[in-house]
Amino acid sequence: MLLGIEETTRVSTRSMASKTPVGFIGLGNMGSPMAKNLLKNGYPVIATDVFPQSCKELQDTGAQVVDSPADVAEKADRIITMLPSSPNVIEVYTGPNGILKKVKKGTLLIDSSTIDPAVSREMAVAAEKKGAVFMDAPVSGGVGAASMAKLTFMVGGVVEEYNAAKELLTCMGANVIYCGQVGTGQAAKICNNMLLAIGMIGTAETMNLGIRLGLDPKLLAKILNMSSGRCWSSDTYNPVPGVMEGVPSANNYQGGFGTTLMAKDLGLAQNTATNTKTPVPLGSLAHQIYRVMCSRGYANKDFSSVFQFLREEDGQ
Repeated sequence: MLLGIEETTRVSTRSMASKTPVGFIGLGNMGSPMAKNLLKNGYPVIATDVFPQSCKELQDTGAQVVDSPADVAEKADRIITMLPSSPNVIEVYTGPNGILKKVKKGTLLIDSSTIDPAVSREMAVAAEKKGAVFMDAPVSGGVGAASMAKLTFMVGGVVEEYNAAKELLTCMGANVIYCGQVGTGQAAKICNNMLLAIGMIGTAETMNLGIRLGLDPKLLAKILNMSSGRCWSSDTYNPVPGVMEGVPSANNYQGGFGTTLMAKDLGLAQNTATNTKTPVPLGSLAHQIYRVMCSRGYANKDFSSVFQFLREEDGQ
């Protein structure tokens, strides 16, 4: 079949771009499938992670693995980072073997971690001093969306670099939204995750009550999802084992988005709420609940395990 002029241009542009390696640092539950989607789209990937096993898995799918973030920066002028927390980001960018030790002028740095917006702004200033450009681009959607390249990216940074970032991000996500200056992507993500936590706790409480009242959980979920109580936690990520397939609650709450990470994100929301004098009573309570869960054996389970936690609190 003959390609139209527009299609031919797009294919040739992608082909040319694919010859330029992309660095990827952080190959955890989210980073690994994201990097694999870059490979699927024809981008050579140069990667590193503190866990050798994660590196080996990506190496087996065609990536080049190096020893440190500095080594990645030496070989790639477009780098994506996907890390657990603010201290990890600071270390990877500004540490002894960090990206900024060997970053080339003009390099585009995209951080998809969820961290304090103030840290994103600090990294942007540090990158600018080296002649590089830093953008924050945290994600929403979870491991499933990462695997299917259906993530939502919330991007903060200089608008002139947005299209360059979008070229890579569209290989890994279905939605790429420009939010404003550096740090605004993080702000959007923190707000989203606070609502997600509140919604998940509400769904878990509701399902628990319905089950106590003798309702079949699948039936209750069906009713909720065709009624005004419907939300993402009820119709896409239900926390009750046996209600849905392919979600962590169907796999003993393994995989997905860890309780520790949710507690961390809620802590970020608390900090920003305090700094802006914003009342967040439900966000504060959600933070408390997830912190208690971390101390009760749920730290490494998916955050939807709040259903199980609430059942145990009631002696069930």
